Amino acid sequence: MEKAKVYFTKNITPEAVVEIYKKLNANLDGRVAVKLHSGEKGNQNYIKPEFVKPIIDFVKGTVVECNTAYPGARNTTEKHKTLMKEHRWADFFDVDILDESGDLVLEIPNGKVLDKNYVGKNLENYDSMLVLSHFKGHPMGGYGGAIKQLSIGCASSAGKCWIHSAGATTEQSKVWKLKNDQTKFLESMADSAGSIVEYFKDKVAFINIMCNLSVDCDCCAVAEDPCMNDIGILASLDPVAVDQACIDLVYNSTDSGRDHLVERIESRNGLHTIEAAVALGIGSKDYELINID
Repeated sequence: MEKAKVYFTKNITPEAVVEIYKKLNANLDGRVAVKLHSGEKGNQNYIKPEFVKPIIDFVKGTVVECNTAYPGARNTTEKHKTLMKEHRWADFFDVDILDESGDLVLEIPNGKVLDKNYVGKNLENYDSMLVLSHFKGHPMGGYGGAIKQLSIGCASSAGKCWIHSAGATTEQSKVWKLKNDQTKFLESMADSAGSIVEYFKDKVAFINIMCNLSVDCDCCAVAEDPCMNDIGILASLDPVAVDQACIDLVYNSTDSGRDHLVERIESRNGLHTIEAAVALGIGSKDYELINID
């Protein structure tokens, strides 16, 4: 079986994002949703709109986000739209809060934990998707990359509750009162990610940007500063391969902050998400890293 192709460049520039995307020969046509993390209010590490403007313009995309399931500046559509203006996303792009009109239910016939996924209803207005992920650590999932953007990222507020609770509730008022089963949470992320891949089939592509490498996510209003130097940009048509390649670059690094990020990943059993995604057939850990520099 042919290895998944993962393209890599050490150049972290807006122009490099466009160039690495071109290598994919991706089949993104029609109305293109660009899923990214807009950054919680107060977060200093999220990737800014100016940096991704060239690639979003290139694919003629619409920036899409979903409301959160925790208190903050993005847990209602009204507040989320206000923050999208404050963070200047609305200055540069058309912005769509996918669950503004409610939920779209995607069936998961062979999930490890979940049998359905709740995503933003507006997702059905798009023909293809570019997943632009800021690769970094995460306080709950261990790390955040393409799989997390597909799962928690595309889930509506109700869907985020559903994933975090491993299918126990869709209600914000209940989800954080439940005892979290970490393994089931990670497998729920893989299940929900698979439903998005199945929805778009061959009309989805993935770019992971390895900069501002904090142990915390862009969803943290108060996040740790980066603990590692920037590494580069990776792109693939396989979400598992691109995340695994990022993980390998971290693990193989001699950076003095490497151990701190690895501890965050391993203390949350973060690699299990990748293993679960492989078992579900979402992608492959077997990849060819192609340096385009």
